[in-house]
Amino acid sequence: MAHLSEEAIITIVTIIVSGAAIVIGTMIPTWVEGKSAVKAIEGMARQPEAAGQLRTAMLIALALLETASIYVLLIVLVLLFANPLITRFFGG
Repeated sequence: MAHLSEEAIITIVTIIVSGAAIVIGTMIPTWVEGKSAVKAIEGMARQPEAAGQLRTAMLIALALLETASIYVLLIVLVLLFANPLITRFFGG
């Protein structure tokens, strides 16, 4: 087995962790968004006169939940393309 440099090991671990982070960081908000949409639709079916208020509240909640996925994406992109660990430990 060939010996890997420390920089290569950090890069490989970063790629693996980034993949896991994007999966977990998007799966959970998506699941919660689905649950909130189902509950809002059930509420609209029970009280059609409150559909406008429920829709507005649901859209605001979905927008806030989606920001979690966007933050995860931004962190993963930083780790993949501007890996701060390599610059911190190896100076470039």
